[in-house]
Amino acid sequence: MDIEFLEARSQIIQKTRDFFKARGFLEVETPLLSPDLIPETSIEVFKTELLEAKSAPPKPLYLVPSPEIYMKKLIARHSRNIFQISKCFRNCEYSTPIHNFEFTMLEFYTINADYLESLSITEALFDSLCGTQVFQIPFKRVTMEDAFKLHAGFSLLEAIKKERLQFHAKALGLETRSGASAEELFNLIFIHSVEPKLRNERSLALIDYPAAVPCLAAPNPDGLTLQRWELYVKGIEMANCYSEETRAEAVKAYFEVQSEQKRLSARIPHNVDSDYWKIFQRSDSKPNLAYSGVAIGFDRLIMAICGLKNIDAILP
Repeated sequence: MDIEFLEARSQIIQKTRDFFKARGFLEVETPLLSPDLIPETSIEVFKTELLEAKSAPPKPLYLVPSPEIYMKKLIARHSRNIFQISKCFRNCEYSTPIHNFEFTMLEFYTINADYLESLSITEALFDSLCGTQVFQIPFKRVTMEDAFKLHAGFSLLEAIKKERLQFHAKALGLETRSGASAEELFNLIFIHSVEPKLRNERSLALIDYPAAVPCLAAPNPDGLTLQRWELYVKGIEMANCYSEETRAEAVKAYFEVQSEQKRLSARIPHNVDSDYWKIFQRSDSKPNLAYSGVAIGFDRLIMAICGLKNIDAILP
């Protein structure tokens, strides 16, 4: 790593801290090792063990793929705007010019804000780091429905309702497996027919993901989409955001479904806190708390600001 990029990385980290602290966000530092994780079928993790007394059985621990499991617990307890620049780890993924199995994540949560307000905060952050030299600010905003109409040639939401994603995938020349879920088919079409068309966009926020792709995002009133966006910079995924799902029963149901799928398919199964959903339970003394969270691939952000195409150049 050249010293100029080491210095640039340091300056960007400092500017990011200054940005959030000036807006009253509290910086937090949460564990990198956890006894349990949020179940996500799209992510494989690293597993290790804690060895204590010789006679005691080893305790499994997992390197966090994201700090959200702890940050959400802090929000539930303290109701504060918080941010963190954290190391994260994801297993069973290829190293590429834009991806490393150990990476830095910027994650921030804003109380009484939804996903579109978080998008505005992200725009302000990027503007404070480099102005409009690298990013188009405000970001271009396109719904996932419109992106599919434009680049895949059909209505995504209508295809999901009529169970015709398989038909459209084959029409696009994509190989599908019998019995593929709507989530699998969406990802297949998006990766091969939509995502490659985003490379000419300087900064594009894809908004309102289909509810058929489960995640911990709050639903939109239409019942078909979720309050979620992902930011692409010249075709590279840079950030992911939700209006967070805070209905306890919905979180519980998500954990149950995802845990079972992980049990059946994960190469590295991990423990899941079956009581995690209880942090979202509300009472008269603890009313419902609305908030939104954003996760930004910080190495990719630094790479883009420095005008590079390979993250190796900015990894110390």
